[in-house]
Amino acid sequence: MLRLTPVTKYLLIANVVVFLLFSVIPGGDMFGLHFFMAQNFHYYQLFTYMFMHANFQHIFFNMFALWMFGTVMENVWGGRKFLFYYISCGIGAGICQELAQFVQFYLIAQEQIPGFSLGMLNEVEDNSAAILNMWTTVGASGAIYAVLLAFGMTFPNDSLFIFPIPFPIKAKWFVLFYVAIELFSAISTSTDGVAHFAHLGGMLIGFLMIRHWNNNPMGIDMDKGSRFFSNLKQQWDRHRQHGTSQSHGGARHDASHETDWQYNERKNQEEKEMDDILDKIRKSGYDSLTAEEKRKLFDFNNK
Repeated sequence: MLRLTPVTKYLLIANVVVFLLFSVIPGGDMFGLHFFMAQNFHYYQLFTYMFMHANFQHIFFNMFALWMFGTVMENVWGGRKFLFYYISCGIGAGICQELAQFVQFYLIAQEQIPGFSLGMLNEVEDNSAAILNMWTTVGASGAIYAVLLAFGMTFPNDSLFIFPIPFPIKAKWFVLFYVAIELFSAISTSTDGVAHFAHLGGMLIGFLMIRHWNNNPMGIDMDKGSRFFSNLKQQWDRHRQHGTSQSHGGARHDASHETDWQYNERKNQEEKEMDDILDKIRKSGYDSLTAEEKRKLFDFNNK
């Protein structure tokens, strides 16, 4: 079972607390993201809307995905880089949703008002104030979809079992499947009450950020994330010392009944592989690792 990492844990707690709080007290509407032409729009809503949810089902599936994929990516990137990615993608998702709503608003006005032009926006805005205030976006889904994308780009060939699909799906195909669904839904429906363009926007911002980090491995947050690997190296060194003392300390119980020679040979091979991986990280950065090397690093960190 995945160990809950600090940033992911605090994000889960914050979302649940906010959901419970505004389930019993009024005023939550002002923290959802209103359309930027509406009277109730405020810039802070680009941040606060990520912690607001419409109902229990909405928050449950978002938080389940955050726990499932966020824990993995926080282990890979470190807490600060993961939090920066999560918040940035959430804000970016909100901006994309706002742009999509503006296009929708413009098309509706053009259809219903003869001779409509951009110069008439203020007049239409005043006459539609009550309706525009109802265009509100809530939920962490934009950021969650970005985390899902990050997992798919980091572990593209890992297999996922998704209920009710009876067979495993590689992460990269799972992500592409969701992109296709959201794109189709965004184009074909406009009244289902789901912010599809926020989902797509979060994934787009996440994709651009990851591409930038891959192309600039010594750029933002690499020094901050290096603490994760320094701690991992210290943990590995302690593990080696412990393993060495066990192999020279006499009795050792092993369920596989391997001989001392086999045990030492396996441990030496594991140590060499981990040393090579950590050396590669120090020289070229985490993103230079292959998928298999990332998997070994992740498995060791969760022992």
